[in-house]
Amino acid sequence: MAMAMACLNPLALSPRLAYGGRAAPRRCCSVVVPTSSARAAAGRCRWRLAAVAEEPQAVRQHEQQQRTEGSGEAGSEAAADASSKLVLVVGGTGGVGQLVVASLLSRNIKTRLLLRDPAKAVTLFGEQDESVFQAYKADTRNAAELDPEIFEGVTHVICTTGTTAFPSKRWDGDNTPERVDWDGTRNLVSAMPRTIKRLVLVSSIGVTKYNELPWSIMNLFGVLKYKKMAEDFVQNSGIPFTIIRPGRLTDGPYTSYDLNTLLQATAGERRAVVMGEGDKLVGEASRLVVAEACIQALDIEFTEGQIYEINSVKGEGPGSDPEKWKELFRAVQ
Repeated sequence: MAMAMACLNPLALSPRLAYGGRAAPRRCCSVVVPTSSARAAAGRCRWRLAAVAEEPQAVRQHEQQQRTEGSGEAGSEAAADASSKLVLVVGGTGGVGQLVVASLLSRNIKTRLLLRDPAKAVTLFGEQDESVFQAYKADTRNAAELDPEIFEGVTHVICTTGTTAFPSKRWDGDNTPERVDWDGTRNLVSAMPRTIKRLVLVSSIGVTKYNELPWSIMNLFGVLKYKKMAEDFVQNSGIPFTIIRPGRLTDGPYTSYDLNTLLQATAGERRAVVMGEGDKLVGEASRLVVAEACIQALDIEFTEGQIYEINSVKGEGPGSDPEKWKELFRAVQ
């Protein structure tokens, strides 16, 4: 089994809303629905996040300083790369998805969310400039809702959708593994234009062994089987992909925090990253580490067409250092 492990710096994000070392004053935001059209009337419309309260000048100045940090050749290259992307995040209000969105915003990467309830975006991420952050209403379980407008301008997609392995309150409203992990993923991939540069799908370890103990217990209601079906569909879609299979998710699930809290979240002592291949890895994975792996995979060319298992253990982690992530990904190929 190929395996790689890094003991490096912890995750360190720079909150865009930080102010003077403490949380910036919250901004009151609202969701604005544009003029109705045929598609809007059908519920497939664009939701815009707009501020309705004043913003202290000091906060604006601080955010401008945050955006201009790292100037020079390296900073310019990073800024140019960030401005060229538009990342669609599906499942952006879930445990991993929230952290993906927060991290993208901290990097000034244009982000679009696909949500059943776009109003949640205001609660979680606050007001953001529409040129950087957008939310669209759609349900991946219903193929008819995946309007082509959702994908206009999108360069990359990160899909973090999922539900519980066993019947729970989260299954209410037809949120079963079959509907979310299989139907939802299949519908999403089928609707995606072939111009997408990379799709990153979050799956799970154990998907190739769902008929073997102990995985067969987790698969009693089909969650591993349907995730594997989704993986196979992605691999045969013709869209450039990377699949991330985390171990049992820890840290979080971060389902009731605002952007400042998300950006300050840490993986505790379990920041070191262990990667494997061949579905032989067993263990746990911090949601923060999984979110960072998804973002890093977008830009590493040799991760295209690959599947990686990922765990996190005690020790320092790679943080958001691209070179250290490249070392981890490369070591298991």
